[in-house]
Formats: sequence, structure tokens, C-alpha cells
Amino acid sequence: MTNRDADNPVCGSSERRAGIRGLGQIAIRPLTDCRLYTFVDSAYLHGREPLEIARELCAGGSDILQLRAKDWPAERIREVASGLAAVCRDAGVHLVINDHPAIAEAVGAPLAHLGQEDFFDAGHRNVSDILGGNGNLGLGLSSHAPEQALRAVEAGAAYVAVGPVFATPTKPGRPPVTLDYVRWAKENLDPVPWFAIGGIHLGNLEQVLDAGATRICVVSAILNAPNITEACREFRRRLE
Repeated sequence: MTNRDADNPVCGSSERRAGIRGLGQIAIRPLTDCRLYTFVDSAYLHGREPLEIARELCAGGSDILQLRAKDWPAERIREVASGLAAVCRDAGVHLVINDHPAIAEAVGAPLAHLGQEDFFDAGHRNVSDILGGNGNLGLGLSSHAPEQALRAVEAGAAYVAVGPVFATPTKPGRPPVTLDYVRWAKENLDPVPWFAIGGIHLGNLEQVLDAGATRICVVSAILNAPNITEACREFRRRLE
């Protein structure tokens, strides 16, 4: 195996999960050891059931799974999130709820995620402003520039998303931050967990890894694939 970071175990690998199942439990690895962050995105369901997509993502080796549903009412998000929480617990995968920390807390998800506009632009300065004393819930934050990433770290973010690296339909109108931001993150954010995101697919993945990323978020390149599980496995293979 040609592992880019041999000191870190691959927390989504089928071998590791099979071994843990043999012990009767599946442990969730720390974020620092995770590599592949995937999504159940309401914009990319294509008529499929969210829970089935989640099972396919987990089977393919996803370490982290985010529920992103910009066009759903809160009641629908909570209903689906509850089902996803069970799927992710069974698979040993981190579940993230986008935009709704209260729903994340209610369903027992370990993480929520907010964008800059929903955190700093809303007047928050520390994750405790939202999480209070809840030690079971972490908050990830988006960033689109170095100063935003540093503010996210200072605010106590569980992880930082760095992007969009390339133009992406999930963020229409937002200019890409380019690979220069990835290189900056490598030099300035480690050891804080950070994930490159935005327009990443198998054709440009090597550029992202060469720029210093070891953790990536993938949306459309997996959700639009004919076989979600196999697409996940190919990203997983490239990350090792």
C-alpha cells in the first residue's frame, strides 16, 4: 500500500471495519485520522432515498457524512437526520448536520456545520456561543480565505473546511480559492483537522493531494456517479 500518511490509520477502511465488527462494535476514529468526507445532499438525491445513499457511502469507506438539505423544512431534516444517525452509528461514521446544531444535538449526531455567514456574520465569536456546555457536539466551520480559517480555529472549530478549491455547482457564484489556499492551509492549519472542498473529482484529486491536502470533501463526483459505493472506494484508494 502507498499510504500518504502511514502513521494515521484509515478510519473508513473495509478491513478495519470488518475487524471491529468481529469484536462486536465499531469505533469512530478522531477527525485527525479521517480522510473522506461525503454528503447526503438534497440537491443530488435524484429520486433516491437518503438512508440508502448513506448506506452506500458508508459501505464505500466514507469517514464523515454530512446531511445538507438547503431546501427542506426543519421537520424533514430532523426526520431524515434521525435515520442517518442510526446508519452512521452502525457504520462507525461521523454524522454532520449542516445549518442545524439543535437538530444535531437532538438526534445524537457528533457534529454540526455552519458557514461563515451563519457563524461570524451572525455575531458569534466562539463555538460555545452556539453549543453552550454540550461537550458531546462539535462544530465545523467553512472558510474561504486564510483570515477566515484562522478565526475558525480561534473560535474552537472541530474542523475547518477549506474551499471551494475549484468552481462547483454546490456554491454557484463563489469564485474558487485555488490550490494556493490548500498550500497555505498545509503550512498554517496543521495539526487542526481541515478538509479541502469544492469541485474535487478523480481527475483533479492528485493536484489537491500534491498541494498538501490529506482530507477531502466530495459531493457531486460521488453522488452523480452510477455506483456510489464504487465511487467512494476509488476516492478511498487514491487517498491511501
